Amino acid sequence: MLRKMSPMLSTMSERPCPSDALARVCAAVPALQSLAPPLREELARQLQLVRLPAGATVFRENEGCSGFPIVLSGRLRVARTLENGRELQLYDVEPGESCVLSTGCLLGNSHYGAHGVCLSEVELALIPSALFERLIAEHLPFRHEVFHLFGERILRLIELVEAVGFQRLDRRLAAALLGKGVRVRASHEQLAQALGVSRESVSRTLKQFEAHGWVKLGRGYIDLLSPRHLRELAQYGRATAVTAVTEGGGPPT
Repeated sequence: MLRKMSPMLSTMSERPCPSDALARVCAAVPALQSLAPPLREELARQLQLVRLPAGATVFRENEGCSGFPIVLSGRLRVARTLENGRELQLYDVEPGESCVLSTGCLLGNSHYGAHGVCLSEVELALIPSALFERLIAEHLPFRHEVFHLFGERILRLIELVEAVGFQRLDRRLAAALLGKGVRVRASHEQLAQALGVSRESVSRTLKQFEAHGWVKLGRGYIDLLSPRHLRELAQYGRATAVTAVTEGGGPPT
């Protein structure tokens, strides 16, 4: 995938493509299903598959990209290391998706500005850069799909920049807790990494939430006692009168 391969990738060889590889890639990227026969044959010939274990580094900052990756299974996370040494999580790439940072590097002939790590075992399909450029130039549906995903991800990154730069930590933390059920299984350190802040600041804010009666802190988990107040804080920057009343029947015991 990379011109300057990461140590993890350099120890792993690309597997010969099985007969169903092209069908799997076309299922993941529907725009490729309508390829003209010459392009379809070329894609089948050049397509590469790579399998990486959980925790493997897919690419590092300042490395070059030599192919268009499509996640077939598993999940990888793209993050940037900040000057203070902490990580800011940018986005996750799930099955059927491509890494838009890789897209940007290929289109701009530039290097990665972040790093990617496998959250689980990941299987990638890789389209070499020269063929990617040909597909972009000659196959309109693929070009539209690539740029549509690119645009969507850019908008999400803009929202992330706005949140990091202008939203208070309590609002961002409240938003990070929502949508995961009434028991959030995450440590203070994991939440801090996701938000790009210190563990101490997350712990301090969570204790404030607990004092309000909105959450109950446990080892490795956080029970949401009042999701309504967290939602109000995340959306409007403030919550109505504080109450310790449990919503939705309470967290699991």
